[in-house]
This record gives sequence, C-alpha cells and structure tokens, in this order.
Amino acid sequence: MEKLLFGTGGTPHTARTPSAIDGIKRIAELGLGCMELEFVYGVRMAETSARLVAETAQGLGVKLSAHGPYYINLNAREPEKVAASQERILQTARIGALCGAESIAFHAAFYLGDPPEKTYQAVKKNLAEVMNQLKKEENRVWVRPEVMGKTSQFGDIDEIITLCNELDRVGICMDFAHWHARSGQANSYPEFVAVLEQIKNGLGDEAIANMHIHVSGIAYGQKGERKHLDLKESDLNYTELLQALKDYGAKGLVICESPSLEADALLLQESYHRL
Repeated sequence: MEKLLFGTGGTPHTARTPSAIDGIKRIAELGLGCMELEFVYGVRMAETSARLVAETAQGLGVKLSAHGPYYINLNAREPEKVAASQERILQTARIGALCGAESIAFHAAFYLGDPPEKTYQAVKKNLAEVMNQLKKEENRVWVRPEVMGKTSQFGDIDEIITLCNELDRVGICMDFAHWHARSGQANSYPEFVAVLEQIKNGLGDEAIANMHIHVSGIAYGQKGERKHLDLKESDLNYTELLQALKDYGAKGLVICESPSLEADALLLQESYHRL
C-alpha cells in the first residue's frame, strides 16, 4: 500500500442500494478509499457478480477487503463444525479474490474453557489446512485472523502474531476497538504506539506497510466488548490512534465498523488528514 486508506465495513448506508457495486460507487463519491465486503452471515455471491465487483472497484480506484462469516470456530469440539468453519474461510477467500480483495478478515475461535495454548494449537492446525488448500488453488489473498474484543474469544495480539509467523500468507487484522475493549486499556498515544511496535517487532516493517485495521467506538465491560458505538459516543481516543498511525508511517486499510459507517469513516479520514 502507498498510504493509509479509509472506508466502511460494508455498503455505506447512503448508497443507492445495499449491493456491493452501489457500495463501491458511494465510497468513491464520498472520497473514501476502501470498503470491506461483509459476508458475515454467509458467502452469497456468484462468481459473475464477484468479477463485476472487481471491475467496478478497479475502475473507481477503491480497494477491497472481505469479512468472513461469524459462524467460524476453529476450536470447535465437533469435527463437522471445524470442517464447516474451514469451508467458510475458503469460500470467503475464493470470492474475495475474485472481487479483487487483497485480504480477508475473520473471527477465528472461542476458547470454550480450554487453556489458550491448547486453543492455539487447534487453530494453527485447522488454519494450516485451509492455507494449504488455498496454496494448491494458487489463491494469494492474505488471510487475517482478527484481534478480538471478548476474553472468551481466541485472538489477543501475541496469539495472532505467533500464528502469522508460523503460517504463510496469514496476517493480522488489528482491531483497535476490540483490543481496547478486551484489555480495558490501550486507549492512549503511548499504548497505540506500543501496539504498533509489538506488530513491527513480531512481523517486521512489511506488516506496518500493509495493515488491515478495524476501528469503531465500542461499549465494553469486565468480559470485554458489548457492542459497537459511534466514535463520538464512545471513549475511544481515535485522534491519538490516528496520530500514532501517522507517526509510525502505517499504510493499508482502515475499515470503520461504527453504526454510522460512512460518517465515522469520513471523520477518521478528515481527522487523519488534518494531523
């Protein structure tokens, strides 16, 4: 990536229709730079439609990513649930690649009472099988487990970084709102810089030059995330986050997941450009 691009998690609310193509067109009209295709309730897009999405995005200069279904748990007890989870990641990667997405994000697993190390080994084994299949298919999309917002969910920063180092083409989806909710901290300039330093030390400069970031306001309690909020209704210190990203030379995609999708994406972009 040449710079940091801002966009929405899904079609902007002010698009003509909820379709991906109208979403991309609205992103371009608003002067935003990217959009995440939301397959959170299932991958329901035909290959012909995906190619039209790619053509539209390329023509308008909008970068795309994709989000996999919520129904993924690579630490499920039942083998059939693990297999279904693997298939959902594969479906997202296949359609995402046809759409021209360079990376896909997904929620990897729940601990289900298991020790973190046991959960990690299950996630690593089951995701490795996915990555081997994508390699056979010559699918070069980046597969990015997301840093998660609840303490019951697999996905702290160290876990994801370790996974990235052990599996080829696996990257981190750094959700700063989730990390704030999960840790109860990570909400100041020094803490944001510490996260970027952690990623840089763990994955190298290239990870900072090719980031996939999620941002929103967030409500949280002792167990972490409760729900997303608009930025100005939350305590997330997004201006200091943007300053840290700018000072660190971060590049890539910043996907806004606030309820007011495009309004907050524009707020982030305008705040960043004012710095």
